[in-house]
Amino acid sequence: MLIDKLWKKGKDFLGVKYPIISGGMTWISDYNLVKAVSDNGAFPVLACGNMPADILNAEIDKCINNLAGPFAVNLVTIAPNYKIHYDIVKTKDIPFVIFAGSFPSEAEIRDMKATGKRIIAFASEKVIADRLIKHGVDALILEGSEAGGHVGHVSLIVLLQQILFEFREFPIFVAGGLASGKIMAHLLLMGAWGCQLGTRFVMSDECTAHPRFKQVFLKAKSREASATPQYDSRLPVVAVRAIKNKGTEEFGKLQLKLIKELEAGEINREKAQHDVESFWVGSLRRAVIDGDVEFGSLMAGQSVGLINDIKPMKQIIEDLKNEAETELNKVKSVFNEII
Repeated sequence: MLIDKLWKKGKDFLGVKYPIISGGMTWISDYNLVKAVSDNGAFPVLACGNMPADILNAEIDKCINNLAGPFAVNLVTIAPNYKIHYDIVKTKDIPFVIFAGSFPSEAEIRDMKATGKRIIAFASEKVIADRLIKHGVDALILEGSEAGGHVGHVSLIVLLQQILFEFREFPIFVAGGLASGKIMAHLLLMGAWGCQLGTRFVMSDECTAHPRFKQVFLKAKSREASATPQYDSRLPVVAVRAIKNKGTEEFGKLQLKLIKELEAGEINREKAQHDVESFWVGSLRRAVIDGDVEFGSLMAGQSVGLINDIKPMKQIIEDLKNEAETELNKVKSVFNEII
């Protein structure tokens, strides 16, 4: 099959049958989803989010003891519990660590690598990619602003031109707005080592997200998944892409409240930043676990408008693979006609 030749590098790097990464989504990418992805040959990521330490320990141990293949743990650098999570992950026999949220320091990369783990990090622009490679990461994920959750400000189509085309031999995976095997085929032709999808895996039978959460996704249009704005540079906000609801409005009100408190000297910047990130941690849980789709956070990528069904994980991954192979054969036919 053509697809086997194209994604061999990514497959060998990750140690899986298919270099299709299931993104680490807080309160969604738990052991249940990780195992379903692993059992079907793709690469799973366990999301730390802001999990309590005892729960994170238990989730990691379940993955270590029950998965037949490799997996990654997703560390969110801006989570209030990040330092605790970092120390836990360092002690565990985990093959891969993915840094998300913001960018890890050189020391954090070095110390984690010293435990024998491979390090992957997100690059949201070229200067960040250059820095992360210099600091020793083993691979990058180029995540365009089309993605769900915490995102950068540059679209994937630009990142491909800025970074993917320049670093031909460095392991680079791509993410943001992806929902089909067809687009995967073209990205592999461009040089990607594999692709990461998130929203597509939310819409699997095995995902334990609340049924109301999934129903919102089924009805949503791509334009409804929008990124939160930053109101004031004194309160830096990492943009979060989610489907608009009353919770989105509440986040705007929170920013304005915190800015006023900063101006009045009632709180410092560190406290304000903590409150911003704590909002998303609690709000996302309300939506995913409790089913509060009015005030909870409905984090979703713009690919949500491309997904109109809920399927078993096995079928999702088989469809992605088969669509990619069919698309590659179409491309081959086109080249045969013009050569």
